[in-house]
Amino acid sequence: MTQLTNLTPLLEAEASQTGSLIMTVGMVAVLGLVFYFFMYRPQKKQEKETKAMLDSIELGDVVSTVGGIVGVVVRIKGEMMLIETGADRTRLQIQKWAVRQVEEKAHPDEEAHRGSTVDGKSAAKLKK
Repeated sequence: MTQLTNLTPLLEAEASQTGSLIMTVGMVAVLGLVFYFFMYRPQKKQEKETKAMLDSIELGDVVSTVGGIVGVVVRIKGEMMLIETGADRTRLQIQKWAVRQVEEKAHPDEEAHRGSTVDGKSAAKLKK
């Protein structure tokens, strides 16, 4: 009987350590879920929206760049685009990732009335 009395404090200490370990693992799991829902998931959603916006850019769209330049898209070729800005129609070649937002989408019916040309070329040829 004395042997059981001597083992009781050891068993209680071991049980409390196991409970403490389970509590620690549980807290780490909860912290991981918090990071996922408040950091990783919104970032992925924002990246998906940005990619969709960049893929939807068309000729005639008014875009603003990360540097603050606003211009009209006149040519798209792969990951590069040519924008025309200002009254003197200065042309700048930029990369698609540099577009911050599309300020105004091109109106297809207005393009048809203007002839859809830039420098005498049709918009369909420029987009290729």
